[in-house]
Amino acid sequence: MVGNAVEASVEESYQLRYKSVKWYKNWKYISMIVGIILALILGVISYYQANYFNRNIMMNGVKVGGLTADEAIKKLQATVLENEVYIDQQQIIDGKDTQMNFTDDDLPEVKNVLKKQWTFFPSSNELNYSLKPINQDQYREEVLKKELEEALLSMNKNLKAPKDAQAILEQGKISISKSIDGTQYDVANLLKEYEKQEYTSNIHLNPAFLQPIKEDSQTVLNEEKRLKELLQQIVDYKVQDKVHSLKASELIQHATISKDLKLTIKSDEIKKKISEINEAQSTLGKNFTFKTHSGSVISVKGQGYGWALDVEKETALIQSAFEKGEKSVSASNIHGNGWSNEGYGYDTLTNNGIGDTYAEVSIKEQRIWIYKDGKLAVTTNVVTGKHSTQEDTSPGVWYILYKRSPYTLSGSSAGNPNYSIKVDYWAPFTNSGQGFHDASWRTNWSSNAYLTAGSGGCVNVSPSVMKAVYDTLSIYDPVVVY
Repeated sequence: MVGNAVEASVEESYQLRYKSVKWYKNWKYISMIVGIILALILGVISYYQANYFNRNIMMNGVKVGGLTADEAIKKLQATVLENEVYIDQQQIIDGKDTQMNFTDDDLPEVKNVLKKQWTFFPSSNELNYSLKPINQDQYREEVLKKELEEALLSMNKNLKAPKDAQAILEQGKISISKSIDGTQYDVANLLKEYEKQEYTSNIHLNPAFLQPIKEDSQTVLNEEKRLKELLQQIVDYKVQDKVHSLKASELIQHATISKDLKLTIKSDEIKKKISEINEAQSTLGKNFTFKTHSGSVISVKGQGYGWALDVEKETALIQSAFEKGEKSVSASNIHGNGWSNEGYGYDTLTNNGIGDTYAEVSIKEQRIWIYKDGKLAVTTNVVTGKHSTQEDTSPGVWYILYKRSPYTLSGSSAGNPNYSIKVDYWAPFTNSGQGFHDASWRTNWSSNAYLTAGSGGCVNVSPSVMKAVYDTLSIYDPVVVY
């Protein structure tokens, strides 16, 4: 009995060991099969993930999930762009339909996107990648953009423009005008935003409006500073030998200033001041105080000789000086009764504006005196215009227009359209044709010849003296007739 029990125990132990070894061999086999299956699954997944886009991937708004790179590029090439442009919810442009401009040359970039979106296991994350074709889409980048610009500019014509705050000078005081918002589109910024848009069917732009310059901006502060500087300016204005200190605070009541700090001044007060200076200093059309050869002091009206400021042009000159911040200017716009409206005598400061070189003609004494630098150079008897026929030599202060030797006196220079005669020397001093000349035909040189036998208005000089007279006279020399 004991022996049977032992044998049974050994048999059972052997059976258990056999079962254990068999189970171990089966598990190892199963594990190997499972590993192979998992490897195959992972290999398939890895291959798929490396060659196909994840489910929710888009490119330029086009769904490419589950497609290869080759399939994706073909789908992009077949996609139609509606080319509608919106600002916020408002459609601005309804462009023509075009196909995306992708070509096979863009395949490498699509493959790069495929690599970027890769995950080891399939992903349902939604991602949208933006690509632009290598070849320019001329319609999209040029034509449609130009249409957008033109549309915005056209719309702005009917929209309210913003009004900038601005520093202004009114009634001599500086103030800041308030800014006002407008409704016009900021075309430049919208076009920049357009250029940044993704290459999708429609384009949506955020509203961008032109903004006014605000009251506290640096621009307005700079304008205010410039106006304050203006009011402190003084321009020294030189007219002949006199300098007039023109103060902006007294002469400028109104002024505006641009964003680049250029001033625009209202010149009413400046013009008034220039007119006052002109009235005080000019000689045009005024009486000259003249001391004759005998020492008597007379008054002779300026005729051809004399000058005046061109008030309009000089006002502009001073206005410009204030606007540019210049410290001093000299009068430069002079006019008078010359042939081309030129004025003479501006640079002459002595002898009440006549100077020390001049010709003196006395109708009463029928004599002339020619002075050079204050010294008598020539004096001689003459015959002036015929008094009985009112052809008197014209009184006034004139100047030598020009000199000719010899010369033919014709109707235009002698006052008679049929008149023509040759002279050796001719020096006219009036625009009407009066002047000094020799008169070889004259026999009556008496002191009263001018009353009934005078010239046609000229000053007849004896041929024996005329050369000395001619040589002594210079162009622009004043001629005082009284």
